Amino acid sequence: MITEETQELVDRGVMLPLMEEFYTIQGEGYHKGTAAYFIRIGGCDVGCHWCDVKESWDAGLHPPTPVGQIVETAVKYSKTIVVTGGEPLSWDMTTLTSSLKKQGCQIHIETSGAYPVTGIWDWICLSPKKIKLPEPEIYPLANELKVIIFNKHDFKFAEEQAAQVGEHCILYLQPEWSNREKMIPLIVDYVMRNPKWKVSLQTHKYLNIP
Repeated sequence: MITEETQELVDRGVMLPLMEEFYTIQGEGYHKGTAAYFIRIGGCDVGCHWCDVKESWDAGLHPPTPVGQIVETAVKYSKTIVVTGGEPLSWDMTTLTSSLKKQGCQIHIETSGAYPVTGIWDWICLSPKKIKLPEPEIYPLANELKVIIFNKHDFKFAEEQAAQVGEHCILYLQPEWSNREKMIPLIVDYVMRNPKWKVSLQTHKYLNIP
């Protein structure tokens, strides 16, 4: 049972519900192939039915961990840090990102954009979901837009989202893993007809790494 004092620290972002942390190779999007330290924060109410980390949804399952401890561990491995979830913007990211910046880190976030942006980010990967749309403020901040393609109707959603990001935002279509054999041919064809888009694959799954 979390005490009121601990809950207050979590609400302030001084502690965060840490699900897992690991050093690996970024498998998706613009930075794929790059070594990075991942910090996965628990808690998400977006509820994508195809989510491959549903165990992240309930923040109560993941121990509130002091930000100082998270940062101390992370910088032993890498100065490239990826904050993911869950939905990391469910929490105040100010303390975490400020602390990482003091250590000279480059900080990336993977987010649905469904909550207000907090924290200092060098790279924002916006991966919007139909069931809980991004906050308007994140669109001009996004460095890359990554839309998951589960069925052919998702191409229309992708275009709706692409119309809202800045002109320098890099656009990716990524097949949902369980449906990739059906969707990859459609994505390849779509990108060839609409070359403003690029294909993103979950290469870490092909490499059999976290």
